[in-house]
Amino acid sequence: MQTVVLADAKYRSAIAAARTLGRAGCNVIALQGGAGSPPPVFSSRYVSECCRLPAEPDEAEYSGQLLDMLAGKEHPVLFCTGAATLNTVSRSIETFSEVCDFLISPQEILDQLNDKEIVHRRCAELGIPVPRQFDGEPDTYPVVIKPHCGEKLGLKAKYRYAVAQDLEEYRAYIADMEKYDPQPIVQERVSGSGAGVSLLLDRDSRLVCALCHRRIREYPISGGPSTCCESFYDAEMIEQAYCLLESFGFTGMAMVEFKGEYVLEVNPRVWGSFPMTKASGSPFAHLYARAAAGERVSYDPHDYKTGVKMRFLLNDTAAMLAYLRHGQPGQFFNGLADCFRAKEALWDWNDPAPMMKYLLGALFRR
Repeated sequence: MQTVVLADAKYRSAIAAARTLGRAGCNVIALQGGAGSPPPVFSSRYVSECCRLPAEPDEAEYSGQLLDMLAGKEHPVLFCTGAATLNTVSRSIETFSEVCDFLISPQEILDQLNDKEIVHRRCAELGIPVPRQFDGEPDTYPVVIKPHCGEKLGLKAKYRYAVAQDLEEYRAYIADMEKYDPQPIVQERVSGSGAGVSLLLDRDSRLVCALCHRRIREYPISGGPSTCCESFYDAEMIEQAYCLLESFGFTGMAMVEFKGEYVLEVNPRVWGSFPMTKASGSPFAHLYARAAAGERVSYDPHDYKTGVKMRFLLNDTAAMLAYLRHGQPGQFFNGLADCFRAKEALWDWNDPAPMMKYLLGALFRR
């Protein structure tokens, strides 16, 4: 039985990963660093062992504690659901490879993919459509202003970009954004539906698994994370996303974000809508474990169901109310209908405890 250590277990994506891995016959160990309430995934029936490390993932002691923990598990597969452990391992790949298996790119590759300007330039070189970028004051509006890497700066999603409708707003937003990034990126605002192409690349940067999803609602509604999405298949988008990641020599899991035909950015880690992998029946998490352990896995483009809708109950409810307040009742009523036709991202009839723990935790936080 293959052992998989699920690190940064506090994230919602860990619940979906644990269920997919557990049902595939893996021995799942959920791991979280630091104090605090037990993560919801600790209560999953598919988790055989729960482990806490004293140090927080961003503390200096965490790396050594993680190494010691992994060394006692007979060379398991390490699956990182958050950026903290991912970055810790990426800085010491040779050291960690002695005690566990994983698919993680070196830090320099992650840094390049996190930099929106580097990604924009590489897309242009590869002939992949990207929004027009401005070096000085734009000659057309609206424009999007964003730092090179908002997540690396610790910014929440709603602060990672601003939309300027005219020159006055542009100058105001530039001045505000320069507090975080002295030379923020300015691009034309493109139209079209938002979509994500999620890929898994093995140690040789071969494509192992892919999944497309389109955004239906998001929160904040001005451009936050997806609260309701739907799976679909687009061979051309997958090919463009793979071509981009492979050009960096990337290894691991990533989501390439599209707006219409344009590539906006890359998230070189587990993404927020990762539970769609389970909702659509994709073997994404299990294929990661197999490929990380050295198995040469063949890519099957149709290994998931299309047309599957998935929603996050609390976030989608907030989005629905926000759409209603902003004069978009159609989105509100579509959300009501999706209460019956969309899958709840965290719910599973055979594993109800994580969802209940998550709701209780959210209630007490509020």
